[in-house]
Amino acid sequence: MVERFINILVIDNNPINIDGLRAMLLGSGNNLIFCEDEASALPILEKRRVGIILINIQSKAVNGFELLQRLKSNPNSKDAYKIVISESTSSGVRLVKGFKEGAVDYISSPFNPNLVKAKIEVFKTLYFKDLRISQLLENIFPMNILKDLNTIGKFSPRKVEEGVVLFTDFIAFTKAAKKLKPMELLRELEGYFTKFDEITDRYKLEKIKTIGDSYMALAGVTETNDNPAVRATLAAIEIRNYMLNRKALAKATRTEAWDIRIGIHTGPLVAGVIGSKKISFDVWGDTVNIAARAEQNSVENNITITADVAKLVHPYFDITHRGEIKLKFGSFVDMYFVDQLKTENSLFNEGKLPNRALRLKCELPAMDFENTRTFIINKLKSALPDELDYHNLKHTLNVEKSAQRIAALEGVTGEDWIILRTAILFHDSGFIVRYEDNENFGIQMAKNELPKFGYSQEQIETITGIILATNKNNRPQTLLEKIMCDADHDYLGRADYHNVAKTLRNEFENYGKNLTDLEWIDFQLEYLENKHQFYTETAKNIRQRSKSQRIQELKKMRSKCL
Repeated sequence: MVERFINILVIDNNPINIDGLRAMLLGSGNNLIFCEDEASALPILEKRRVGIILINIQSKAVNGFELLQRLKSNPNSKDAYKIVISESTSSGVRLVKGFKEGAVDYISSPFNPNLVKAKIEVFKTLYFKDLRISQLLENIFPMNILKDLNTIGKFSPRKVEEGVVLFTDFIAFTKAAKKLKPMELLRELEGYFTKFDEITDRYKLEKIKTIGDSYMALAGVTETNDNPAVRATLAAIEIRNYMLNRKALAKATRTEAWDIRIGIHTGPLVAGVIGSKKISFDVWGDTVNIAARAEQNSVENNITITADVAKLVHPYFDITHRGEIKLKFGSFVDMYFVDQLKTENSLFNEGKLPNRALRLKCELPAMDFENTRTFIINKLKSALPDELDYHNLKHTLNVEKSAQRIAALEGVTGEDWIILRTAILFHDSGFIVRYEDNENFGIQMAKNELPKFGYSQEQIETITGIILATNKNNRPQTLLEKIMCDADHDYLGRADYHNVAKTLRNEFENYGKNLTDLEWIDFQLEYLENKHQFYTETAKNIRQRSKSQRIQELKKMRSKCL
Protein backbone atom coordinates (compact mmCIF):
# COMPACT_ATOMS: atom_id res chain seq x y z
CA MET A 1 0.00 0.00 0.00
CA VAL A 2 1.37 3.42 -0.98
CA GLU A 3 1.50 5.89 1.90
CA ARG A 4 -0.24 9.22 1.36
CA PHE A 5 1.10 12.01 3.51
CA ILE A 6 -1.15 14.75 4.84
CA ASN A 7 -1.09 17.55 7.42
CA ILE A 8 -3.89 17.15 9.97
CA LEU A 9 -4.34 20.18 12.23
CA VAL A 10 -5.97 19.64 15.63
CA ILE A 11 -7.18 22.77 17.47
CA ASP A 12 -8.03 21.61 20.98
CA ASN A 13 -6.70 22.18 24.51
CA ASN A 14 -8.19 19.06 26.08
CA PRO A 15 -5.22 16.76 26.95
CA ILE A 16 -7.44 13.66 26.91
CA ASN A 17 -8.58 14.41 23.36
CA ILE A 18 -5.02 15.19 22.27
CA ASP A 19 -3.57 11.96 23.71
CA GLY A 20 -6.41 9.94 22.20
CA LEU A 21 -6.01 11.40 18.70
CA ARG A 22 -2.25 10.99 18.87
CA ALA A 23 -2.59 7.30 19.78
CA MET A 24 -5.20 6.66 17.08
CA LEU A 25 -3.92 8.62 14.13
CA LEU A 26 -0.12 8.90 14.26
CA GLY A 27 1.56 6.95 11.48
CA SER A 28 0.05 5.92 8.13
CA GLY A 29 1.27 9.17 6.58
CA ASN A 30 -0.62 11.39 9.06
CA ASN A 31 1.36 14.41 10.22
CA LEU A 32 -0.57 15.61 13.28
CA ILE A 33 -0.10 19.22 14.32
CA PHE A 34 -1.59 20.18 17.68
CA CYS A 35 -2.57 23.74 18.66
CA GLU A 36 -4.32 24.83 21.82
CA ASP A 37 -6.05 27.86 20.35
CA GLU A 38 -6.57 29.98 17.26
CA ALA A 39 -3.57 32.21 17.97
CA SER A 40 -1.17 29.27 17.73
CA ALA A 41 -3.01 27.72 14.75
CA LEU A 42 -3.01 30.73 12.42
CA PRO A 43 0.81 30.95 12.00
CA ILE A 44 0.81 27.30 10.95
CA LEU A 45 -1.95 27.93 8.43
CA GLU A 46 0.03 30.84 7.00
CA LYS A 47 2.90 28.49 6.21
CA ARG A 48 1.56 25.00 5.68
CA ARG A 49 -1.10 23.45 3.51
CA VAL A 50 -3.51 21.46 5.68
CA GLY A 51 -5.79 18.69 4.43
CA ILE A 52 -7.98 18.02 7.50
CA ILE A 53 -8.73 20.30 10.46
CA LEU A 54 -10.23 19.03 13.73
CA ILE A 55 -11.73 21.80 15.92
CA ASN A 56 -13.10 21.42 19.42
CA ILE A 57 -16.09 23.77 19.23
CA GLN A 58 -16.69 23.47 22.97
CA SER A 59 -13.21 24.55 23.99
CA LYS A 60 -13.20 27.88 25.84
CA ALA A 61 -9.86 28.71 24.23
CA VAL A 62 -11.33 28.46 20.73
CA ASN A 63 -14.23 30.38 19.21
CA GLY A 64 -14.90 27.52 16.84
CA PHE A 65 -17.59 29.17 14.72
CA GLU A 66 -15.64 32.36 14.02
CA LEU A 67 -12.55 30.27 13.28
CA LEU A 68 -14.49 28.17 10.77
CA GLN A 69 -15.50 31.37 8.98
CA ARG A 70 -11.92 32.63 8.83
CA LEU A 71 -10.64 29.29 7.56
CA LYS A 72 -12.76 29.72 4.42
CA SER A 73 -10.57 32.60 3.21
CA ASN A 74 -7.15 31.18 4.09
CA PRO A 75 -5.56 29.67 0.93
CA ASN A 76 -3.87 26.91 2.95
CA SER A 77 -7.09 25.83 4.69
CA LYS A 78 -10.02 26.83 2.48
CA ASP A 79 -10.03 23.43 0.75
CA ALA A 80 -9.35 21.46 3.94
CA TYR A 81 -12.03 19.21 5.37
CA LYS A 82 -13.15 20.67 8.71
CA ILE A 83 -14.39 18.26 11.36
CA VAL A 84 -15.75 19.51 14.68
CA ILE A 85 -15.04 17.76 17.96
CA SER A 86 -17.98 17.74 20.35
CA GLU A 87 -17.64 16.58 23.93
CA SER A 88 -21.35 15.93 24.19
CA THR A 89 -23.76 14.35 21.71
CA SER A 90 -26.53 16.58 23.09
CA SER A 91 -25.09 19.76 21.56
CA GLY A 92 -27.08 19.34 18.33
CA VAL A 93 -27.65 23.06 17.84
CA ARG A 94 -23.92 23.75 18.02
CA LEU A 95 -23.21 20.98 15.54
CA VAL A 96 -25.75 22.34 13.05
CA LYS A 97 -24.19 25.78 13.35
CA GLY A 98 -20.78 24.22 12.78
CA PHE A 99 -22.02 22.60 9.56
CA LYS A 100 -23.40 25.94 8.38
CA GLU A 101 -19.97 27.50 8.87
CA GLY A 102 -18.23 24.89 6.73
CA ALA A 103 -17.72 21.77 8.86
CA VAL A 104 -18.33 18.51 7.00
CA ASP A 105 -18.63 16.06 9.91
CA TYR A 106 -18.15 15.65 13.65
CA ILE A 107 -16.59 13.22 16.10
CA SER A 108 -17.73 12.83 19.68
CA SER A 109 -15.51 12.72 22.74
CA PRO A 110 -14.79 10.26 24.34
CA PHE A 111 -13.70 8.84 20.99
CA ASN A 112 -14.66 5.62 19.29
CA PRO A 113 -11.22 4.74 17.78
CA ASN A 114 -12.54 2.70 14.86
CA LEU A 115 -15.10 5.35 13.92
CA VAL A 116 -12.57 8.21 14.15
CA LYS A 117 -9.97 6.37 12.04
CA ALA A 118 -12.61 5.44 9.46
CA LYS A 119 -13.80 9.05 9.12
CA ILE A 120 -10.26 10.37 8.81
CA GLU A 121 -9.49 7.83 6.08
CA VAL A 122 -12.64 8.83 4.16
CA PHE A 123 -11.78 12.52 4.19
CA LYS A 124 -8.14 11.77 3.52
CA THR A 125 -9.20 9.90 0.37
CA LEU A 126 -11.45 12.79 -0.67
CA TYR A 127 -8.64 15.30 -0.07
CA PHE A 128 -6.24 13.44 -2.36
CA LYS A 129 -8.93 13.10 -5.03
CA ASP A 130 -9.49 16.87 -4.82
CA LEU A 131 -5.73 17.40 -5.05
CA ARG A 132 -5.50 15.21 -8.14
CA ILE A 133 -8.36 17.06 -9.83
CA SER A 134 -6.73 20.39 -8.98
CA GLN A 135 -3.42 19.22 -10.45
CA LEU A 136 -5.13 18.07 -13.65
CA LEU A 137 -6.88 21.43 -14.02
CA GLU A 138 -3.59 23.27 -13.47
CA ASN A 139 -2.12 21.21 -16.30
CA ILE A 140 -4.97 22.26 -18.58
CA PHE A 141 -5.54 25.93 -17.69
CA PRO A 142 -3.22 28.81 -16.69
CA MET A 143 -3.47 29.79 -13.03
CA ASN A 144 -5.11 33.16 -13.70
CA ILE A 145 -7.80 31.38 -15.74
CA LEU A 146 -8.45 28.90 -12.93
CA LYS A 147 -8.67 31.74 -10.43
CA ASP A 148 -11.38 33.46 -12.46
CA LEU A 149 -13.26 30.21 -13.10
CA ASN A 150 -13.22 29.40 -9.37
CA THR A 151 -14.31 32.85 -8.20
CA ILE A 152 -16.74 34.12 -10.84
CA GLY A 153 -17.37 30.97 -12.87
CA LYS A 154 -16.10 32.36 -16.19
CA PHE A 155 -13.14 33.95 -17.93
CA SER A 156 -13.83 36.97 -20.09
CA PRO A 157 -11.78 37.35 -23.30
CA ARG A 158 -8.84 39.72 -22.87
CA LYS A 159 -6.71 41.62 -25.31
CA VAL A 160 -2.95 41.52 -24.76
CA GLU A 161 -0.93 44.21 -26.54
CA GLU A 162 2.47 42.49 -26.51
CA GLY A 163 1.97 38.75 -26.33
CA VAL A 164 4.73 36.44 -27.56
CA VAL A 165 3.88 33.28 -29.53
CA LEU A 166 6.34 30.41 -30.04
CA PHE A 167 5.72 27.58 -32.51
CA THR A 168 7.78 24.44 -33.13
CA ASP A 169 7.29 21.86 -35.85
CA PHE A 170 9.13 18.65 -36.75
CA ILE A 171 10.54 18.54 -40.28
CA ALA A 172 9.39 15.68 -42.55
CA PHE A 173 7.27 14.34 -39.72
CA THR A 174 4.86 12.52 -42.05
CA LYS A 175 7.75 10.64 -43.62
CA ALA A 176 9.20 9.71 -40.22
CA ALA A 177 5.79 8.67 -38.93
CA LYS A 178 5.39 6.09 -41.70
CA LYS A 179 8.41 4.19 -40.38
CA LEU A 180 7.03 3.87 -36.85
CA LYS A 181 4.22 1.88 -35.32
CA PRO A 182 1.51 4.04 -33.69
CA MET A 183 2.67 3.37 -30.12
CA GLU A 184 6.30 3.98 -31.04
CA LEU A 185 5.33 7.26 -32.69
CA LEU A 186 3.34 8.30 -29.64
CA ARG A 187 6.25 7.51 -27.31
CA GLU A 188 8.63 9.54 -29.46
CA LEU A 189 6.30 12.54 -29.49
CA GLU A 190 5.67 12.25 -25.77
CA GLY A 191 9.39 12.19 -25.06
CA TYR A 192 10.03 15.34 -27.10
CA PHE A 193 6.98 17.25 -25.86
CA THR A 194 7.65 16.34 -22.23
CA LYS A 195 11.11 17.89 -22.57
CA PHE A 196 9.61 20.96 -24.26
CA ASP A 197 7.18 21.27 -21.33
CA GLU A 198 10.08 21.24 -18.86
CA ILE A 199 11.94 23.91 -20.81
CA THR A 200 8.97 26.25 -21.36
CA ASP A 201 7.95 25.90 -17.72
CA ARG A 202 11.48 26.82 -16.63
CA TYR A 203 11.24 30.11 -18.53
CA LYS A 204 7.68 30.81 -17.32
CA LEU A 205 6.03 30.24 -20.70
CA GLU A 206 2.52 28.84 -20.98
CA LYS A 207 2.09 25.80 -23.19
CA ILE A 208 -1.18 26.18 -25.08
CA LYS A 209 -1.49 23.00 -27.07
CA THR A 210 0.04 20.51 -29.46
CA ILE A 211 -1.42 20.20 -32.94
CA GLY A 212 -0.16 16.94 -34.40
CA ASP A 213 3.60 17.39 -34.37
CA SER A 214 3.42 21.16 -33.69
CA TYR A 215 3.91 22.71 -30.26
CA MET A 216 2.61 26.15 -29.25
CA ALA A 217 3.53 28.25 -26.20
CA LEU A 218 2.99 31.83 -25.02
CA ALA A 219 4.92 34.41 -23.03
CA GLY A 220 3.58 37.66 -21.60
CA VAL A 221 -0.05 36.52 -21.73
CA THR A 222 -0.80 34.50 -18.60
CA GLU A 223 2.15 35.62 -16.47
CA THR A 224 3.73 38.96 -15.53
CA ASN A 225 7.47 38.17 -15.60
CA ASP A 226 9.61 40.76 -17.37
CA ASN A 227 11.05 40.39 -20.88
CA PRO A 228 8.67 37.78 -22.34
CA ALA A 229 10.36 37.92 -25.77
CA VAL A 230 13.75 37.21 -24.18
CA ARG A 231 12.32 34.33 -22.16
CA ALA A 232 10.65 32.83 -25.25
CA THR A 233 13.94 33.07 -27.16
CA LEU A 234 15.84 31.45 -24.30
CA ALA A 235 13.35 28.59 -24.34
CA ALA A 236 13.69 28.29 -28.12
CA ILE A 237 17.50 28.05 -27.88
CA GLU A 238 17.29 25.34 -25.24
CA ILE A 239 14.75 23.38 -27.31
CA ARG A 240 16.94 23.74 -30.43
CA ASN A 241 20.05 22.62 -28.53
CA TYR A 242 18.19 19.67 -27.02
CA MET A 243 17.21 18.54 -30.53
CA LEU A 244 20.81 18.89 -31.75
CA ASN A 245 22.05 16.80 -28.81
CA ARG A 246 19.44 14.14 -29.57
CA LYS A 247 20.55 14.14 -33.20
CA ALA A 248 24.23 13.73 -32.26
CA LEU A 249 23.36 10.83 -29.97
CA ALA A 250 21.25 9.21 -32.70
CA LYS A 251 24.11 9.52 -35.16
CA ALA A 252 26.50 7.86 -32.70
CA THR A 253 24.08 4.99 -32.09
CA ARG A 254 22.96 4.79 -35.73
CA THR A 255 19.31 5.47 -34.93
CA GLU A 256 16.76 7.88 -36.34
CA ALA A 257 16.57 11.49 -35.17
CA TRP A 258 14.08 14.25 -35.86
CA ASP A 259 14.78 17.82 -36.95
CA ILE A 260 12.83 20.88 -35.87
CA ARG A 261 11.86 24.40 -36.96
CA ILE A 262 11.04 27.15 -34.46
CA GLY A 263 9.34 30.51 -35.02
CA ILE A 264 8.58 33.44 -32.67
CA HIS A 265 6.56 36.63 -33.11
CA THR A 266 5.22 39.26 -30.74
CA GLY A 267 2.23 41.56 -31.00
CA PRO A 268 -1.41 42.04 -29.98
CA LEU A 269 -3.66 39.03 -29.51
CA VAL A 270 -6.89 38.00 -27.80
CA ALA A 271 -6.90 35.29 -25.13
CA GLY A 272 -10.01 33.49 -23.98
CA VAL A 273 -11.78 30.27 -23.05
CA ILE A 274 -14.06 28.63 -25.62
CA GLY A 275 -16.51 25.76 -25.45
CA SER A 276 -19.34 24.83 -23.10
CA LYS A 277 -18.45 21.17 -22.47
CA LYS A 278 -14.86 20.44 -23.43
CA ILE A 279 -13.65 23.96 -22.77
CA SER A 280 -10.14 25.07 -23.69
CA PHE A 281 -7.94 28.15 -23.42
CA ASP A 282 -6.67 29.62 -26.69
CA VAL A 283 -5.42 32.81 -28.36
CA TRP A 284 -6.33 34.47 -31.66
CA GLY A 285 -5.05 37.24 -33.91
CA ASP A 286 -2.53 38.03 -36.65
CA THR A 287 0.27 37.59 -34.12
CA VAL A 288 -0.51 33.87 -33.99
CA ASN A 289 -0.61 33.61 -37.78
CA ILE A 290 2.69 35.47 -38.23
CA ALA A 291 4.42 33.29 -35.59
CA ALA A 292 3.20 30.23 -37.48
CA ARG A 293 4.60 31.65 -40.75
CA ALA A 294 7.94 32.39 -39.05
CA GLU A 295 8.11 28.74 -37.99
CA GLN A 296 7.06 27.43 -41.43
CA ASN A 297 9.73 29.57 -43.11
CA SER A 298 12.49 28.62 -40.70
CA VAL A 299 15.07 26.04 -41.69
CA GLU A 300 16.34 22.79 -40.22
CA ASN A 301 17.18 23.12 -36.50
CA ASN A 302 17.01 26.92 -36.60
CA ILE A 303 15.03 29.64 -34.83
CA THR A 304 13.37 32.35 -36.92
CA ILE A 305 12.16 35.53 -35.22
CA THR A 306 10.40 38.53 -36.67
CA ALA A 307 11.79 42.06 -36.65
CA ASP A 308 9.43 42.93 -33.77
CA VAL A 309 11.04 40.22 -31.65
CA ALA A 310 14.54 41.12 -32.85
CA LYS A 311 14.13 44.69 -31.55
CA LEU A 312 13.51 43.31 -28.06
CA VAL A 313 16.13 40.59 -27.92
CA HIS A 314 19.12 41.82 -29.95
CA PRO A 315 21.00 43.19 -26.87
CA TYR A 316 21.18 39.65 -25.50
CA PHE A 317 21.45 37.34 -28.53
CA ASP A 318 23.58 36.98 -31.65
CA ILE A 319 21.12 37.23 -34.54
CA THR A 320 21.50 37.12 -38.32
CA HIS A 321 19.28 39.05 -40.72
CA ARG A 322 17.66 36.74 -43.28
CA GLY A 323 15.43 39.19 -45.20
CA GLU A 324 11.72 39.61 -45.78
CA ILE A 325 9.36 36.65 -45.85
CA LYS A 326 6.08 36.80 -47.74
CA LEU A 327 2.92 36.12 -45.74
CA LYS A 328 -0.24 34.49 -47.03
CA PHE A 329 -1.98 37.69 -48.09
CA GLY A 330 0.85 39.34 -49.99
CA SER A 331 2.46 41.38 -47.22
CA PHE A 332 6.07 40.89 -46.09
CA VAL A 333 7.68 40.61 -42.66
CA ASP A 334 11.39 41.10 -41.96
CA MET A 335 12.87 38.08 -40.20
CA TYR A 336 16.09 36.99 -38.46
CA PHE A 337 17.84 33.80 -37.34
CA VAL A 338 18.78 33.46 -33.66
CA ASP A 339 22.27 31.99 -33.44
CA GLN A 340 23.04 31.94 -29.73
CA LEU A 341 23.15 33.97 -26.54
CA LYS A 342 25.83 36.64 -26.49
CA THR A 343 28.69 35.15 -24.52
CA GLU A 344 28.61 37.94 -21.94
CA ASN A 345 25.01 36.99 -21.12
CA SER A 346 25.58 33.25 -20.84
CA LEU A 347 26.83 30.72 -18.33
CA PHE A 348 30.41 29.60 -18.94
CA ASN A 349 30.49 32.06 -21.91
CA GLU A 350 29.15 29.23 -24.08
CA GLY A 351 26.15 31.04 -25.57
CA LYS A 352 23.64 28.42 -24.44
CA LEU A 353 22.20 29.19 -21.00
CA PRO A 354 21.48 32.57 -19.37
CA ASN A 355 23.74 33.79 -16.59
CA ARG A 356 22.57 35.12 -13.25
CA ALA A 357 22.26 38.74 -14.43
CA LEU A 358 20.05 37.88 -17.41
CA ARG A 359 17.90 35.54 -15.36
CA LEU A 360 17.25 38.35 -12.88
CA LYS A 361 16.33 40.73 -15.73
CA CYS A 362 13.70 38.19 -16.78
CA GLU A 363 12.44 37.78 -13.19
CA LEU A 364 13.56 34.15 -13.20
CA PRO A 365 15.17 32.53 -10.16
CA ALA A 366 18.81 33.64 -10.07
CA MET A 367 19.83 30.01 -9.52
CA ASP A 368 19.66 27.74 -12.56
CA PHE A 369 18.70 24.72 -10.49
CA GLU A 370 17.63 22.37 -13.30
CA ASN A 371 20.97 22.58 -15.07
CA THR A 372 22.76 22.37 -11.71
CA ARG A 373 20.85 19.16 -11.04
CA THR A 374 21.74 17.75 -14.46
CA PHE A 375 25.42 18.58 -13.91
CA ILE A 376 25.76 16.98 -10.48
CA ILE A 377 23.69 13.88 -11.35
CA ASN A 378 25.89 13.23 -14.38
CA LYS A 379 28.95 13.75 -12.16
CA LEU A 380 27.72 11.28 -9.55
CA LYS A 381 26.68 8.78 -12.21
CA SER A 382 30.09 8.78 -13.85
CA ALA A 383 32.49 9.32 -10.93
CA LEU A 384 31.14 7.62 -7.80
CA PRO A 385 33.07 4.39 -7.08
CA ASP A 386 31.33 1.11 -7.96
CA GLU A 387 31.97 -0.12 -4.40
CA LEU A 388 29.33 2.29 -3.07
CA ASP A 389 26.32 0.00 -2.78
CA TYR A 390 24.59 2.40 -0.36
CA HIS A 391 26.01 5.90 -0.90
CA ASN A 392 25.29 5.85 -4.64
CA LEU A 393 23.16 7.93 -6.98
CA LYS A 394 20.04 5.97 -6.04
CA HIS A 395 20.54 6.99 -2.41
CA THR A 396 20.89 10.68 -3.35
CA LEU A 397 17.68 10.58 -5.40
CA ASN A 398 15.85 8.78 -2.57
CA VAL A 399 16.99 11.45 -0.11
CA GLU A 400 15.76 14.13 -2.50
CA LYS A 401 12.36 12.41 -2.70
CA SER A 402 12.12 12.05 1.08
CA ALA A 403 13.09 15.69 1.56
CA GLN A 404 10.40 16.76 -0.86
CA ARG A 405 7.81 14.98 1.26
CA ILE A 406 9.03 16.44 4.56
CA ALA A 407 9.53 19.93 3.11
CA ALA A 408 5.99 19.96 1.68
CA LEU A 409 4.50 19.01 5.05
CA GLU A 410 6.71 21.58 6.81
CA GLY A 411 5.70 24.32 4.35
CA VAL A 412 9.14 24.84 2.77
CA THR A 413 8.82 26.36 -0.72
CA GLY A 414 10.51 28.71 -3.18
CA GLU A 415 14.18 29.55 -2.78
CA ASP A 416 14.52 27.57 0.46
CA TRP A 417 13.38 24.42 -1.32
CA ILE A 418 15.85 24.99 -4.18
CA ILE A 419 18.70 25.52 -1.71
CA LEU A 420 17.75 22.36 0.21
CA ARG A 421 17.60 20.25 -2.97
CA THR A 422 20.96 21.61 -4.10
CA ALA A 423 22.54 20.64 -0.77
CA ILE A 424 21.04 17.16 -1.04
CA LEU A 425 22.45 16.64 -4.53
CA PHE A 426 25.95 17.68 -3.41
CA HIS A 427 25.94 16.15 0.07
CA ASP A 428 27.42 12.78 -0.99
CA SER A 429 29.56 14.07 -3.86
CA GLY A 430 32.61 13.93 -1.56
CA PHE A 431 32.49 10.12 -1.86
CA ILE A 432 33.98 10.66 -5.33
CA VAL A 433 37.24 11.57 -3.56
CA ARG A 434 37.24 9.63 -0.28
CA TYR A 435 35.04 7.43 1.91
CA GLU A 436 35.65 8.80 5.41
CA ASP A 437 34.99 12.47 6.32
CA ASN A 438 33.78 13.15 2.81
CA GLU A 439 31.58 16.18 3.56
CA ASN A 440 34.35 18.75 3.12
CA PHE A 441 35.11 17.49 -0.36
CA GLY A 442 31.42 17.76 -1.30
CA ILE A 443 31.38 21.31 0.06
CA GLN A 444 34.46 22.23 -1.96
CA MET A 445 32.84 20.91 -5.12
CA ALA A 446 29.71 22.96 -4.36
CA LYS A 447 31.80 26.09 -3.80
CA ASN A 448 33.64 25.56 -7.10
CA GLU A 449 30.63 24.76 -9.27
CA LEU A 450 27.59 26.60 -7.89
CA PRO A 451 28.73 30.17 -8.73
CA LYS A 452 28.72 29.10 -12.38
CA PHE A 453 25.00 28.37 -12.08
CA GLY A 454 24.07 31.69 -10.52
CA TYR A 455 24.23 30.86 -6.81
CA SER A 456 25.29 33.71 -4.52
CA GLN A 457 27.95 33.35 -1.82
CA GLU A 458 25.28 33.65 0.86
CA GLN A 459 23.27 30.82 -0.70
CA ILE A 460 26.39 28.67 -0.99
CA GLU A 461 27.16 29.25 2.71
CA THR A 462 23.64 28.07 3.56
CA ILE A 463 24.16 24.97 1.40
CA THR A 464 27.48 24.36 3.15
CA GLY A 465 25.75 24.39 6.54
CA ILE A 466 23.11 21.94 5.33
CA ILE A 467 25.75 19.51 4.04
CA LEU A 468 27.77 19.74 7.26
CA ALA A 469 24.66 18.96 9.29
CA THR A 470 24.90 15.32 8.13
CA ASN A 471 28.33 14.93 9.72
CA LYS A 472 28.13 12.55 12.67
CA ASN A 473 29.81 15.14 14.94
CA ASN A 474 27.33 17.94 14.16
CA ARG A 475 23.77 18.65 15.20
CA PRO A 476 21.36 20.41 12.81
CA GLN A 477 20.16 23.86 13.86
CA THR A 478 17.96 25.31 11.12
CA LEU A 479 14.80 23.78 9.67
CA LEU A 480 16.55 23.06 6.36
CA GLU A 481 19.41 21.30 8.16
CA LYS A 482 16.93 19.22 10.16
CA ILE A 483 15.06 18.22 7.00
CA MET A 484 18.37 17.23 5.40
CA CYS A 485 19.23 14.92 8.31
CA ASP A 486 15.76 13.42 8.52
CA ALA A 487 15.58 12.81 4.76
CA ASP A 488 19.05 11.23 4.82
CA HIS A 489 17.79 8.69 7.36
CA ASP A 490 14.17 8.46 6.28
CA TYR A 491 14.56 4.75 5.49
CA LEU A 492 15.09 4.02 9.21
CA GLY A 493 11.34 4.43 9.63
CA ARG A 494 10.22 2.78 6.38
CA ALA A 495 9.04 -0.73 5.61
CA ASP A 496 11.97 -1.27 3.21
CA TYR A 497 14.52 -0.65 5.98
CA HIS A 498 16.09 -4.11 5.93
CA ASN A 499 16.60 -4.05 2.14
CA VAL A 500 18.30 -0.64 2.33
CA ALA A 501 20.37 -1.66 5.36
CA LYS A 502 21.62 -4.70 3.43
CA THR A 503 23.20 -2.40 0.81
CA LEU A 504 25.03 -0.56 3.62
CA ARG A 505 26.39 -3.86 4.93
CA ASN A 506 27.56 -4.78 1.42
CA GLU A 507 29.29 -1.40 1.17
CA PHE A 508 31.06 -1.97 4.49
CA GLU A 509 32.34 -5.30 3.18
CA ASN A 510 33.53 -3.65 -0.05
CA TYR A 511 35.66 -1.32 2.07
CA GLY A 512 37.05 -4.09 4.30
CA LYS A 513 34.65 -3.84 7.25
CA ASN A 514 33.32 -7.39 7.66
CA LEU A 515 30.77 -8.06 10.40
CA THR A 516 29.20 -11.30 11.58
CA ASP A 517 25.40 -11.49 11.58
CA LEU A 518 25.31 -10.77 15.32
CA GLU A 519 27.78 -7.89 15.01
CA TRP A 520 25.73 -6.41 12.20
CA ILE A 521 22.51 -6.58 14.25
CA ASP A 522 24.26 -5.01 17.26
CA PHE A 523 25.66 -2.26 15.03
CA GLN A 524 22.15 -1.43 13.80
CA LEU A 525 20.60 -1.50 17.28
CA GLU A 526 23.34 0.72 18.69
CA TYR A 527 22.73 3.29 15.99
CA LEU A 528 18.92 3.18 16.03
CA GLU A 529 18.54 3.19 19.81
CA ASN A 530 21.44 5.33 21.02
CA LYS A 531 22.72 7.55 18.20
CA HIS A 532 20.01 8.40 15.71
CA GLN A 533 17.11 10.74 16.24
CA PHE A 534 14.59 12.47 14.00
CA TYR A 535 14.67 16.26 14.29
CA THR A 536 11.58 17.66 12.57
CA GLU A 537 8.17 17.11 14.11
CA THR A 538 7.03 15.84 10.71
CA ALA A 539 9.63 13.05 10.62
CA LYS A 540 8.83 12.12 14.21
CA ASN A 541 5.15 11.91 13.36
CA ILE A 542 5.43 9.88 10.17
CA ARG A 543 8.52 7.74 10.87
CA GLN A 544 9.16 7.29 14.62
CA ARG A 545 6.54 4.59 15.15
CA SER A 546 7.82 2.55 12.22
CA LYS A 547 11.42 3.02 13.41
CA SER A 548 10.40 1.53 16.78
CA GLN A 549 9.00 -1.47 14.92
CA ARG A 550 12.31 -1.93 13.11
CA ILE A 551 14.09 -1.94 16.50
CA GLN A 552 11.78 -4.67 17.77
CA GLU A 553 12.35 -6.70 14.62
CA LEU A 554 16.11 -6.44 15.08
CA LYS A 555 15.85 -7.54 18.71
CA LYS A 556 13.92 -10.65 17.64
CA MET A 557 16.57 -11.35 15.01
CA ARG A 558 19.25 -10.96 17.69
CA SER A 559 17.53 -13.48 19.96
CA LYS A 560 17.56 -16.04 17.15
CA CYS A 561 21.30 -15.49 16.62
CA LEU A 562 22.18 -16.25 20.26
